[in-house]
Amino acid sequence: MKYAAVIEYSQDQVLVNAHRPAHRAYLTSLVEKDQLFASGPFEDGYGALIIYEAESAEGAEELIRADPFHAAGVFLRWTVRPWKMVFSNPRLMPPA
Repeated sequence: MKYAAVIEYSQDQVLVNAHRPAHRAYLTSLVEKDQLFASGPFEDGYGALIIYEAESAEGAEELIRADPFHAAGVFLRWTVRPWKMVFSNPRLMPPA
């Protein structure tokens, strides 16, 4: 099942930028294990939307807590909700 996490980030850009490579490597590992559906930052700098594939909300929370951004204090707070994709438009998908 998919779980959407809306995550608020620290506004300390030095902190965020210092840990971004490890965060992205972690997300890449989740893609390889089919545990990440999609992710990306909000354009206004608030944080990110990450859609995990997990057995439960608790499983999605475990994935959040294992992220290097969490360990570094970049993730301030989040909300996890079960999510079901009903529609998508492949023409609007950005290149990977």
